Amino acid sequence: MEEREKEIARIKADFPIFKSADFFYLDNAATTQKPYTVLEAMKNYYETENANPLRGLYELSLKATEAYEKARVSVQNFLHAESPEEIIFVRNATEGLNLVAQSYGRAFLKEGDEILITIMEHHSNLIPWQQIAKEKGAKLTFLEPNEEGLISLESFKKALNDKVKIVAMAEVSNVLGNRQDIETFVKLTHENNAIFVCDGAQSVPHRKVDVQAMDVDFLAFSGHKVYGPMGIGAVYGKKELLEKMPPFLFGGEMIEYVTKEDATWAELPHKFEAGTVNVGGAVGLEAAIQYIEKLGFSFIEEREKELSEYLMAGMKEIPHVHILGSEKGKNHHGIMTFTIDGVHPHDIAEIMDSHKVCIRAGHHCAQPLMKFMGTPSTSRVSLGLYNTKEDVDAFLAALKTIRGAMGYGE
Repeated sequence: MEEREKEIARIKADFPIFKSADFFYLDNAATTQKPYTVLEAMKNYYETENANPLRGLYELSLKATEAYEKARVSVQNFLHAESPEEIIFVRNATEGLNLVAQSYGRAFLKEGDEILITIMEHHSNLIPWQQIAKEKGAKLTFLEPNEEGLISLESFKKALNDKVKIVAMAEVSNVLGNRQDIETFVKLTHENNAIFVCDGAQSVPHRKVDVQAMDVDFLAFSGHKVYGPMGIGAVYGKKELLEKMPPFLFGGEMIEYVTKEDATWAELPHKFEAGTVNVGGAVGLEAAIQYIEKLGFSFIEEREKELSEYLMAGMKEIPHVHILGSEKGKNHHGIMTFTIDGVHPHDIAEIMDSHKVCIRAGHHCAQPLMKFMGTPSTSRVSLGLYNTKEDVDAFLAALKTIRGAMGYGE
């Protein structure tokens, strides 16, 4: 492991925030840090190519347009989508999921239809469906996980019926870190003549996502969780579905022709990208994708498994610490959520901060799951590709002090 730690230390040097940092960053499921290549790509765009794209016929605007569409192709290849027209740039996964719910859901759901989701969903993949169900008179049906945090095949089959028109599910839980059997669920969904919407916010940073192999109808992810900038993300949608859907937002650039009485829409993907777009963010996302692909997902997954198992083994040795979900570190995809007997998660996070360790505390935008598990909130430690054994050791050392700091004996 010593050689591997040296290798990771070299990777960590690619991220300027760690250059003189006196902290241990373990909140990567919330947002990741950015390598020099991402920051330099954005800086270069704004210094040499910045103009309003898609509108101007002058050279600088054409360069901005080229940069934007080149980034789209990078996302297409990254997700293995069939066409760049199937990639819609959005601000984040939240906006992408809202786009699908508001556009597809509003256009095709009818009174009495059902939307099948899990109790584990991030609010971004719950509230849009909850609200559209209210508007359309549809029903929201929840699947519950087993002790491992997985939806069983039996429960999924049982919940499917001819009223289910949409299934919405995260591939990897932002709380439990477990990966659902998306491919099997998608196949069953399509056999039921329904569509499958995948929240890829926590899976895209950790594994090679192939939307054609998965056969999902829609998938959304955020750039800031894959070492790219904030304010940019993408939603993938099958072309035949996107073509049938009305625009989500209205205004400039998403139109073809406007009269006083009506308007017609631009071709894909632009009919879903109203207003001035975030070219700098798209360029930064492209650079992040290139950085990840240079390392390779086989390396990232192997490292994640190794460090997750090391983290779990250390946590299991500490009394009064309870890890939610699977007992196997490799099943957590770098996300470990836990409680400590008698200590509020906010106190855990504050004590961690006093040790320069950055973790997350709260309901993690998954309040129905918290209620299902019988706890209002938890603490979460989450790993990134630059995290080292030293980071984990600092976390474990701080973890051992917490009950003592709160006045408890062992």
